[in-house]
Amino acid sequence: MRKPDPWLARLGVVLGLAACALAPLGREADAGARGSAVAPEWPVAWEGRPLRPLALGAFEARFAARFPGHIARMTDGERTLVLREVREPTRMLHPAADCYRALGYSIAEARLERDAQAQLWRCFVAEREGRRIRVCERIVDAKGEAFTDASSWFWAAALGQSTGPWRAVTVARAL
Repeated sequence: MRKPDPWLARLGVVLGLAACALAPLGREADAGARGSAVAPEWPVAWEGRPLRPLALGAFEARFAARFPGHIARMTDGERTLVLREVREPTRMLHPAADCYRALGYSIAEARLERDAQAQLWRCFVAEREGRRIRVCERIVDAKGEAFTDASSWFWAAALGQSTGPWRAVTVARAL
């Protein structure tokens, strides 16, 4: 058997390493392209109360710059809503509890609850420096099926058992 040319073998290794190094740039470009798609139509009211758009905070703005979808922050005067919409499964659509933990909050009283419309939500209390916030969240697909767990949603979406676009709704209220 003939030995491969050492120069060609080295060229193959260099090209393979270059492809590995540049692969994340391709994913970032894809994320940017998805993020630049037409923005969704966000609700103008929540449970009968008009919503007013809010600017993203510094933490949210940094996250939104890399998020492969759209993010909006709104208030009804008493509660803050964070709406995230994606068109394909992504691990960046993670539980709100992860964000609160990253901001230094402790999480307690996590449980599933039904609202007045019998919709199921995952709720918890986030606390930091004496400030308590009640947070509830859910993810809804294009057919109205809801998920209260981001991991369950991800796998259902990735396996084609749920169709997008998907909207994650997080509702926070000071206690």
